[in-house]
Amino acid sequence: MAHNGLNVLFVTPEIYPLNKTGGLGDVSAALPAALRELKLDARVLIPGYPQVLAGLKNKQKIAEFPDQAPFPPSVLLSAKLPSDGCGGENGPARLPLFIIDCPVLFCREGGPYTDTSGRSWTDNALRFGLLSKIGALLASDASPLFWRPQVVHCNDWQSGLVPAYLHFHSGEKAASLMTIHNLAFQGTFPPDTVAELGLPTESFDMNGLEYYGSMSFLKGGLYYANHVSTVSPTYAREIQTEPLGFGMEGLLAARHEHISGIVNGIASEWNPSTDPHIARNYAITNLAAKADNKIALQQLLGLRIEADTPLFGAVGRFTHQKGYDLLLKIAPQIADLPAQLAILGSGDAILEQELARIAKNRSGTIAVRIGFDEKLAHLIEAGADSFLMPSRFEPCGLNQMYSQRYGTPPLVHATGGLCDTVVDCAPATLTDRSASGFLFNDMTSGNLLGAIRRTVDTYHDKTVWRQLMRNGMAKDFSWRASAEAYRKIYLSLLS
Repeated sequence: MAHNGLNVLFVTPEIYPLNKTGGLGDVSAALPAALRELKLDARVLIPGYPQVLAGLKNKQKIAEFPDQAPFPPSVLLSAKLPSDGCGGENGPARLPLFIIDCPVLFCREGGPYTDTSGRSWTDNALRFGLLSKIGALLASDASPLFWRPQVVHCNDWQSGLVPAYLHFHSGEKAASLMTIHNLAFQGTFPPDTVAELGLPTESFDMNGLEYYGSMSFLKGGLYYANHVSTVSPTYAREIQTEPLGFGMEGLLAARHEHISGIVNGIASEWNPSTDPHIARNYAITNLAAKADNKIALQQLLGLRIEADTPLFGAVGRFTHQKGYDLLLKIAPQIADLPAQLAILGSGDAILEQELARIAKNRSGTIAVRIGFDEKLAHLIEAGADSFLMPSRFEPCGLNQMYSQRYGTPPLVHATGGLCDTVVDCAPATLTDRSASGFLFNDMTSGNLLGAIRRTVDTYHDKTVWRQLMRNGMAKDFSWRASAEAYRKIYLSLLS
């Protein structure tokens, strides 16, 4: 592929399909691939976890980093990202990777951030300090590689020290962009971590790494990066004030001129016309076929086969942030409307137990599956009539975009990326054909139930409902628009 001369190093702690704990893994594969489609030479730096090394073919050693206290020796490998999740060699991505092979820090059982019992690794500061240190090294004139980036794109706290290391590097260096995927995770450690990671004493300051007496990887990125981005315009505004600033609102408000909000795209696999996981494929020109997926979902989950009863779907983590406590409170009232509920997810043990209990008591109307099932997640998007996302906050969100692509109008809380991607159904938005779902304000169970009732009323107006389905399916949620927005930021940093 010919490139336009703009090189980008994308630094991330996870990447799909090699390892993934959340949306960052998807973004780390999709965004650099979309940048390459725009002729940027984007390459990704990741830690060499066991599943990463095992999932890559044709790895080559391209550099060595000797023992530099406190970091143990490591080796830099190069490889290409499998494009099909099974180590296949075909597909659009074939994304170039740099992998930090440091067995002492990364070759261990458990997840990327926690051990097998779910406790954070005690040496996470050292582990992701090394990721940041090598990211900064590759983005400077101290790099051992011939390839050099003009921009280094950092993601979440695990790569937050890249801009800090670059700031204190006296030679030539790349411009830096720090992207916040979720501000709630900040990478805080004791003050002496600053010296342990080889950063100067003066960096431990309120204008630097200091964060309420601790040091924060994320704050380092937010303070020292040339520019900051997050994953939706509304979330970019929300984090500049309490409570969603999580203690960083003062710094972010002071840097408001250097903050951008760019909505994530969604992967091409989420397409009802080609999806292999659903009962019957359909498209905007063949909406009648969607009904077969509703029947298949009802059969699979033991719900009554009722074509005219609205079926609400929900897929996600059972947490306070995602609003499942409110959904739990009103589930019996939803069933009495009447409406059906199909819920898939896991998380808080009490929420799991209570949701399962209600499903048992309302068999045929409410179904709950604990855990994660990729095929069922796709079938819920295709088979549900409407998708519920009552998140208290949501930096971007993906399911509300999947839902619109599948002709399943979402019902969402008006926050973050949810209100940036869903247009509320109202007379004016129906007239201009922008309406694509339902929004509610003020996070209470009463307001959520009111929005569900409004959705049910609209569902029974088949003409309006079909228009809502088509409006959502006509939207462009591809990664190309997001990649183009990032390209403009990169160019602005170089100018």
